[in-house]
Amino acid sequence: MADFEIGNLIYLVVLGGALLGSVLLSRRNEVSKVLKQAGIWVILFVVVIAVVAGWQDIRTAGGQFSSNVTEQGEIIIPQQRDGHYHLTLTINGAAVDFLVDTGASDIVLTQSDAEKIGFDTKQLEYWGTASTANGTVRLAVVRLKSVELGPYKDTNIRAAVNEGQMSTSLLGMAYLDRFGSIQIEKDRMILRR
Repeated sequence: MADFEIGNLIYLVVLGGALLGSVLLSRRNEVSKVLKQAGIWVILFVVVIAVVAGWQDIRTAGGQFSSNVTEQGEIIIPQQRDGHYHLTLTINGAAVDFLVDTGASDIVLTQSDAEKIGFDTKQLEYWGTASTANGTVRLAVVRLKSVELGPYKDTNIRAAVNEGQMSTSLLGMAYLDRFGSIQIEKDRMILRR
């Protein structure tokens, strides 16, 4: 659970406690009735939370983001609910989820994704740096043996492993520039070679 989610949960618990306390104070003579009703509301609240959490799990099941390949070889990437474009590429034989980031220069891998595709992140040399919205981070430059997206396979691709925390790997312009055209229309991104 992320820090902001824990903060939101604490806020909701405090808010719920304050509401329950005010109801109990205003109905002191009907405490058992109020507690029964509060119990029903708590059960309903828990059920709604479970359904929402389950829906999130179902929506991201498999961890792979879909893209369609047209007969002309175009890669069509649908916009996700978060407003971003996500892709799953096969890197060194393993599926890796990426956030398509036209503002990033390189392919930037999280520590866990780097390990998934065969790098020992503790042995990497983090000599490079990058300026991000969260400050300066250290990077280790690596080479990817193979990068596959739909019908396209590229070899010996430069990438970087972020020494810090990242929620997802970034697919930057060093890879996207291999496509002759990047077009965004409505709720989809289209890559053409």
